[in-house]
Amino acid sequence: MGNDQRDNPIEPLAMNGGDGQYSYSQNSTLQKKGIECVKDLITEGIVENLETERFLSPSCQKKFSIADLGCAMGPNTFIAVQHIIDSVKLKFQSDGIDSDSTEFHVFFNDYVVNDFNTLFTSSPSDKEYYAAGVPGSFHNRLFPKASLDFFHSSYSLQWLSKLPKELVDKQSPAWNKGKVYYPSSAKEVVEAYRKQFGKDMESFLNARALEIVSGGLMALLIPTVQDPHCKCVITSVFDLLGSALMDLAGQGLVDEDKVDNFNLSIYIPSPDEIASLIENNGDFIIKKMDPLLAHQEIDPGTMVMHLRAGMESNIRENFGAEIVDQVFDKFKEKIEESAVLIDPTYKRTYGLFVLLKRKHY
Repeated sequence: MGNDQRDNPIEPLAMNGGDGQYSYSQNSTLQKKGIECVKDLITEGIVENLETERFLSPSCQKKFSIADLGCAMGPNTFIAVQHIIDSVKLKFQSDGIDSDSTEFHVFFNDYVVNDFNTLFTSSPSDKEYYAAGVPGSFHNRLFPKASLDFFHSSYSLQWLSKLPKELVDKQSPAWNKGKVYYPSSAKEVVEAYRKQFGKDMESFLNARALEIVSGGLMALLIPTVQDPHCKCVITSVFDLLGSALMDLAGQGLVDEDKVDNFNLSIYIPSPDEIASLIENNGDFIIKKMDPLLAHQEIDPGTMVMHLRAGMESNIRENFGAEIVDQVFDKFKEKIEESAVLIDPTYKRTYGLFVLLKRKHY
């Protein structure tokens, strides 16, 4: 990261690459289950909503372009992409279109620091599509106008493009001293996160509206809670990371000022917030918005391994590589000592499946 979070809160940070013990590829089974849960919804959405008339025209270039935004390095992105292609072929077949003559182009997008080497070396050898990597933030434009037929993104939109600067402003009521997240913080902290998420979603939707073809589809899988202010398992677990860091600061192992200047760049929205932001954008029709089952019960060890796969680089950049193991060991202790994973009064996070259709220009 290099620079202080108060100037520009985040430089792009990647999931743990490779295929080692702490890698994302080895610690993303929870995300995989979510992707598998929405398979039927994606098939149904494509069969009912994909416009295929232009593919019947003799002059139409038989090309179907798909982008997975926030792809990380596999294997989940390959599962999602293949299922989208299978569903499009099913729709083509039902509409009398020869899918064998259609070329599928798939663009895998993530930050420039993503481990694209692992992504492409682990891609299926029998894939039925042309593949390309597109590095960059999906909060900005990534593709030419009207060039994509289908966008997909799962478990990515909760990551903010940047942190609100007031979180590290000692003069602000949203100064998040001694904490790294918002569940036990002042309401001003929650509001700062909420506003940043709203800005990010606005940018995301504006960019996709330009890049997708008229009538094109976008499938999103977003972790949500009924109310961002409620007592929730995942947000409370994130809060315990701050407690772990403060314990280490008390032992002189990390600098307390660094903890004060560190905040997690994640916001878990409510379904109502998502719907409102899409409606305010005005370029998309909500064709489907279905809550999935709440995320399953999970033990502290598995929880920490999954979170470490996504957060280790952030911890390393802010506090040093030599302290990483101690941070996550202390984090696990905090979760084990807490009742957060077993107390039924803590609300469960659940996935929200959203299918959007681009309005005609």
